[in-house]
Amino acid sequence: MGAINEFMTRDHRRCDVLMADAEAAVNDHDWGKAEQLTRKYVESMEHHFLMEEQVLFPTFEEQTGIVQGPTMIMKGEHRQMRGLMTQLLRAMERRDDREYLDTSETLLVMMQQHNMKEEGMLYPMSDEQLSGVDKIVADMQKV
Repeated sequence: MGAINEFMTRDHRRCDVLMADAEAAVNDHDWGKAEQLTRKYVESMEHHFLMEEQVLFPTFEEQTGIVQGPTMIMKGEHRQMRGLMTQLLRAMERRDDREYLDTSETLLVMMQQHNMKEEGMLYPMSDEQLSGVDKIVADMQKV
């Protein structure tokens, strides 16, 4: 596994754990813990998206010349997931466990499909085709 794929896949897993922990807190009706974990999850996802949108995607597009391909699709999915995360926060604020868990289930399915595309296609392509991979990872770490 290349440097980009390894770094970003590890970050996917970190976000997955936060989401699972937040869902568990909601299932336990521990809303204080659920709020803390949900906010941390949303912040972590936003950070992940920004690493991609500010560093990886522009570098990929610039070096490959592919702008209407995988990065465009990933950006669209980021917008959809941001909308679901907003719904998740609203459900959490209302202490609506049903809406929270339904929204988190939808978000989980979307995230799994999204992550599979990134880990199976975009990240390996980036590792293989981009120059300066170590610098790209270092730049993402600075975000």
